[in-house]
Amino acid sequence: MVKVAGIQFSTKGDVASNLDKILELAALAAEKGADLVAFPELCTTRWFPGRTRQANFELAEPIPGPSTDRLARFAADHSTVVVLPLFEDAGKGRFFNSAAVIDGDGSLAGVYRKVHIPNVMGWHEKFYFLPGDLGFPVFETRIGKVGVQISWDIYFPEASRILALQGARLVVVPTSNAYYNHERWERMMAGNALANGVFFLRVNRVGREEKQAFYGKTFCMNPHGELIQKAAGLRDSVHISVIDLDDVLRTREEWAFFRDRREDQYDGIRERLPGADSLGLPSGLYSGRVMDG
Repeated sequence: MVKVAGIQFSTKGDVASNLDKILELAALAAEKGADLVAFPELCTTRWFPGRTRQANFELAEPIPGPSTDRLARFAADHSTVVVLPLFEDAGKGRFFNSAAVIDGDGSLAGVYRKVHIPNVMGWHEKFYFLPGDLGFPVFETRIGKVGVQISWDIYFPEASRILALQGARLVVVPTSNAYYNHERWERMMAGNALANGVFFLRVNRVGREEKQAFYGKTFCMNPHGELIQKAAGLRDSVHISVIDLDDVLRTREEWAFFRDRREDQYDGIRERLPGADSLGLPSGLYSGRVMDG
């Protein structure tokens, strides 16, 4: 059995203050026995993609870098795995919406870069981020194999399946969701959890930032697509769930989706199939109701 903590909190104006808060809440989770702590999307900064400003590129930092160095010391001191999402400066003018995965000994297990980049009002992510170029890695950690999908990625079920096929038993989903659609996000993650027989830990931002009101409601979902406990509320919270990663294997014996897969029939998933032109794809940017990514 392991304890996983989704830590939601309202961000402040500068990286240093946010890191102080991150470490304070992480220490509280560690006191409660957390084996893994995870934070919301772009948690070291305010929600800067709400506007397009060239100056915001100054918020980016390398991985490894100052933020990951501080969390690496925390991880080593507490033998705790850390999933730290941040704005990555990868050099040569390349910037990504990323998450560093730090193992319980303080070593960098690896980096995930958000693959699917939305561009809607309040979430001007294509202005700042390139699509991830590292694929869908699974990270070996002291608690087992962990995957990451960042926010909008969750609506692409192929990615969840790839992580599961590579052995991930827990997928951490840092998000930045606001306004009206908590149920939609919960249903999507429930489907991905059930279809792949893995745990999902969703960690959302909380608090008001300019025009966005992030609603929190962090939760952990079991391999049956069921909430392990009631989701967190709308304020700063350390939301801890106790999970047995071996439930992944037991669930797959009961619901044998992987056994019954027909890989010989799936060739078309990477092709432009007949009828694709009639799917109603938008020709420009979304200009209706505020959405989120």
